[in-house]
Amino acid sequence: MLALFPFFAKKKSKEDLAIIKFIIQRFGYRPKRVDVFRLALTHKSISNNTEGEISNERLEFLGDAILDAVVADLLFLRFPNENEGYLTKIKSKIVSRRTLGMIGHEMEIKEVLRYNRGRAIKLETIEGNALEAIFGAIYIDGGFSSVEKCIKSHVFRKYVDLNQILEEEIDFKSKLFIWSQKNRLPIVFKVLKEENRGADWHYVVQIFINDQEYGRGSGSSKKKAEQAAAKETLGLIGAV
Repeated sequence: MLALFPFFAKKKSKEDLAIIKFIIQRFGYRPKRVDVFRLALTHKSISNNTEGEISNERLEFLGDAILDAVVADLLFLRFPNENEGYLTKIKSKIVSRRTLGMIGHEMEIKEVLRYNRGRAIKLETIEGNALEAIFGAIYIDGGFSSVEKCIKSHVFRKYVDLNQILEEEIDFKSKLFIWSQKNRLPIVFKVLKEENRGADWHYVVQIFINDQEYGRGSGSSKKKAEQAAAKETLGLIGAV
């Protein structure tokens, strides 16, 4: 009699099968309770107009807190010599609405997202929100270690270029000025070249510390050239 039990198991819908396949492929996680993931993918445009449906907003809240913890741990271990201000700045960039929206869009969460397609909705925003809700669902379904593994080994590895985020976020010029103030050394940024190349400009900047030449940088704007020169100078003085 027990051998016949699987035949009486509730058959999964086509939608549920699509959700399971999506979670496995994108997150490397096999759902145990598909209903939790269906909830994570339900936008309020559906729940507000359909009796019995609940939106993913509570799961999004949970996933947001979990993502914060995982990213904080990752940055804490990766940058042992940086202060909390620096770590907070980088974490904010990684977990920003813009970044999460881009990840959700690249993952194509819209393919399994449950939302009112008849309304004008900014998809990238609700894809980012659904991404956090999925993190919440994985936590409920498999625990913290499961969601941590998914975030670090699948989501970040495939969809987040941490090095690019660091390059965009680190202000080398400010860091160099802080160093010069601590060491009480005068610092000067001198533009050596300012050239119009038709469609764009080209700048070359040289840094002088206490009247001595240090880093040199170039770029399509004065700001970019200064950042490049400051980065090279920080390397030369061992302050990177």
